[in-house]
Amino acid sequence: MMAEDGVMIKFGTDGWRGVIADDFNCDNVWKVACAIARYTRDSAGGDDPLLLIGYDTRFGSDMFARLCAAAAKEHGVRVLISERFTSTPSMSLATKQLSARGAIMITASHNPARFNGVKFKGPYGGSATMDIMAEIEARLREVEKDPPPRPDALSVDIIDPGKVDFFDPIQNYLDTVVSLVNKDVFPARQFKVMFDPMWGAGQGLLPKALERLGMECAQIHGMHNPLFPGLMPEPIGDNLNDLRDAVTGGGYHVGIAVDGDADRVTAIDATGRFISSHMVLALLLKHLVEIRKWSGDVVKTVSTTTMIDMLCDRYGRKLHVTPVGFKHIADLMLEKDVLVGGEESGGTGMKNYIPERDGILIGLMLIEIMATNGKTLGQLVDELMDELGRSFVFLRRDIELTRAHKEALLVSLSDLEPVSIGGLKVTNVEKLDGLKFHREDSSWLMLRVSGTEPVVRVYAEAGSQQEVAGLVDDGIELINTVAPQ
Repeated sequence: MMAEDGVMIKFGTDGWRGVIADDFNCDNVWKVACAIARYTRDSAGGDDPLLLIGYDTRFGSDMFARLCAAAAKEHGVRVLISERFTSTPSMSLATKQLSARGAIMITASHNPARFNGVKFKGPYGGSATMDIMAEIEARLREVEKDPPPRPDALSVDIIDPGKVDFFDPIQNYLDTVVSLVNKDVFPARQFKVMFDPMWGAGQGLLPKALERLGMECAQIHGMHNPLFPGLMPEPIGDNLNDLRDAVTGGGYHVGIAVDGDADRVTAIDATGRFISSHMVLALLLKHLVEIRKWSGDVVKTVSTTTMIDMLCDRYGRKLHVTPVGFKHIADLMLEKDVLVGGEESGGTGMKNYIPERDGILIGLMLIEIMATNGKTLGQLVDELMDELGRSFVFLRRDIELTRAHKEALLVSLSDLEPVSIGGLKVTNVEKLDGLKFHREDSSWLMLRVSGTEPVVRVYAEAGSQQEVAGLVDDGIELINTVAPQ
């Protein structure tokens, strides 16, 4: 369907996102919410459908959540709305536990503060499948033709008690994630833990979870501030400088960071070293196989480290490679016996839970891994790379685009066919999602236009910082050969 400025509302890899007060406005949120409400009603098969609604700490998220609740009631759908801001995984889990038909989460995840968005979770507690999103998009076209009158989004009447019920998803969520860790290694009092929710919806969750396990946990950026001052709510790079300073300055053994809606996680080691999503996934895979001795396949997105391929070869586990977006991992978790699945952007999910990435759960698992081995994450990563016989250094750079340049890349990116990159022969090109160039020394470069932001992402993995930085520069040069239309 068409937004107010004539640009079609598109669902990307993780829902719909837009700029607040531009394309993400009350009229467009109302239309999307009405489409979701119609899908929820129609898919219930005559039953009394329940729709959950949650929201993060972004500007206007609570207002947009009320508007979604009004849309659901307009279409005869029962609603439970979170009584305060909450994390996406807590809403996903509640969807399954309360047998809801789905959940709307108002969030733009890790995007800058000017963005907001709508995610939809399926009744199984994970990202909506492609089939579900197609159903919602079909109803979105219907709504565009004849949208129901929109109520005043600021009116308190639409959430008065008796019209919409409230609930707290957090307590059951904390009970569940704490039940999944090995309590025999807790409390791990030899480790001091610092937590960074990045001003987002994960505030207080890791400290509360660790308190239940007999541990203390300090926290930074734990106030409600929709500007996310001083950082973007994505746990990578310079966004973690404050956490790095807090960990090294305070003598902490680890800093755990989650994104704006707490479904992605990375870490800072005791020395200030960044423990990327690739390292998180590799350490978790090793732990679940060797210590927990769990069965199952492994899933990674195409932009994720080669370490996972090597570990799957070692353990004899089948590896599935998907396009970017955790929804593809979730689909396989629904269909197959999947031990663990992860993506480059920080989303990791595991067996015996819902088919969902969860920053708090995986943060707890990282502490379990440290406690089990009596070592820091950095020490464990070094040991793993020694076992694999080489170093793995990953780098991602996001290049902002004009709309014209993004459209040109969407059309022409697949036409790029370099014989060599950085003086090394290209041995294989994957076109599963964007372009991934494999070089003769096992390093790789990947170019992909984002499905949710006006950026092109340049990913690379090589054996050293210098090599990977050079690869990223080579990728930017390739992008610049495609001119805007």
